[in-house]
Amino acid sequence: MAESKRVRIAHLSGPTATIQNTPPLVTSNKARAQRGLPLLTDENGVPLKFDALRAQRLAAPATIYVEQFSAHPLEKDAAELYGVPDGYVGPDGTFRENAATEADRPVYAITLDPSDGLYPLPYMAVQADGTPWEEEMAVALGPASAARQGFFPDGSRSFEEIDRLGIEDRGTASPISSRADVDFYRVAPPAGYTKGLPAEERTDVGTGDIAPESRGTHFNGYKPAHLSTVPPRPALAKITNDAQAIASSGKYDGLIWTQGSPQVEETAYWFSLLIDTTLPICGNAAQRPQGMISNDGPKNIVDSIAFIQSRAWADAEGRNRCGVVVIEEQQYFAAREVYKSDARPGNYRATGGHGGILGQTSHTGAISLTYLPAYKHTHLSDLNVTRLPDTVDAVTRKAAGLELVSVAIKDADGRITEDAIPSVSIVKEGGYFDEDYGVGPDELPIIQAVIDQKLGLGRLSGIVIEGLVPYGRLPSKASEALLQRAVFSGIPVARVGRGTPEGFADWTPFTIAGSNLTSIKARLLLMASLMKLGSLPIAADPTSPTAEEKAATIAAVKRYQEIFLTH
Repeated sequence: MAESKRVRIAHLSGPTATIQNTPPLVTSNKARAQRGLPLLTDENGVPLKFDALRAQRLAAPATIYVEQFSAHPLEKDAAELYGVPDGYVGPDGTFRENAATEADRPVYAITLDPSDGLYPLPYMAVQADGTPWEEEMAVALGPASAARQGFFPDGSRSFEEIDRLGIEDRGTASPISSRADVDFYRVAPPAGYTKGLPAEERTDVGTGDIAPESRGTHFNGYKPAHLSTVPPRPALAKITNDAQAIASSGKYDGLIWTQGSPQVEETAYWFSLLIDTTLPICGNAAQRPQGMISNDGPKNIVDSIAFIQSRAWADAEGRNRCGVVVIEEQQYFAAREVYKSDARPGNYRATGGHGGILGQTSHTGAISLTYLPAYKHTHLSDLNVTRLPDTVDAVTRKAAGLELVSVAIKDADGRITEDAIPSVSIVKEGGYFDEDYGVGPDELPIIQAVIDQKLGLGRLSGIVIEGLVPYGRLPSKASEALLQRAVFSGIPVARVGRGTPEGFADWTPFTIAGSNLTSIKARLLLMASLMKLGSLPIAADPTSPTAEEKAATIAAVKRYQEIFLTH
């Protein structure tokens, strides 16, 4: 399989993915005029000049006549280079093989067939009550029952539109099917089948009927905005297990994960830490929905397929040497460093100040690698699924005080359990934080509430401090003292500088230095580390630990620190 130029790709559909979203399907003026409905107008009340053309399927073959030399204004300038047209259409609309008058126009006769695939056409649908569609909702700000979905339920439709309507620089279509065979997996999709779907209509890899699905449980999208949902902590177990199973199936040359543009950086890094595979994994997102003017998603997906096909990622043994990459605007970002800085193309950046961009696809399509990650990833990661223990201990508060309880990380089949996914919060504060002079750790109810919540969960938990750059220190000494109590209560605390630091956080005996990671990435690394190491030792009195208890904590923190220095 690896020796063939054609590759086998698994597409994993992730939540809130703009790259799998579309602008609202709005009733065209052609349909409005046909039905006597008010036309769409500009801000001056003038009817819009053109209808938006939306990808749709023909129900039956149709023959149309296209005027010769109408594809470009200078075709006719080189008319002598062209062959003869198929015929002529007169002012009366009649097609003839030969021109009858000078008014007859040369044309090409084209038979459009449903088997051709999607065609861009005016959108003719109206609502059940005969009113035009103006947005996703039948009723503005209405209930879910009045909502349409603009997101796709799996990647098959978006990939089909790219393949059918996308034009490469050499003037051809089929940028995906000419390179790859793609299977589609609904790992954590942005849209779902609220009424279910029969097995024979499925476009994803799966068996059986799809039962009716619920927003916020089975799928998560951000539009309509008032109905938006995001996946909760336990969903990360399914995402991890599905991705690992697909990567380990032996069916594919590489994986592509699509997700919402602000969060693709998170799952990409999580995959880099957790997924045990030698295959390349590419993350893709888009700043603009599918079909919108200058949408960037199609190019990102095609670039990922070309990157996988190129095998530039492979070492001498054919193993992935790049880790998980996020490919955006022709650049290959290391999952550890990538972040989104704005909602417009060109605004994925590399954090840390010391690299993070591994290469690029040039304007000619040439693929170049310039750097390789120095940190462990995927099959090299000490935190991947294969290397995680079956159980670890987590601190919890019970009636008699703090104690350690066993948490199952993997079930009997080696799959990550939902309870294994840790709860890690980010604590951040600015200068002049203390409410008054002489504030002590017992006067910080917000941070205390975070600590109490962690200790009451009965699962793995941690805290990331986003402090002064680059040190990771909070300005408030009272906050620092309170978080030290959290450490001696068994909760590991990692420090990073605020924002997108370029310096490296300071190590202290009782807290983890979060390197040059952002707080978002440090949170993910602490979550994965907790699944490997479990909670810290518990002091009998977290406000006054003994020398022996301090030594035990220092030793435990060092094990965490080794991971943070290498991942």
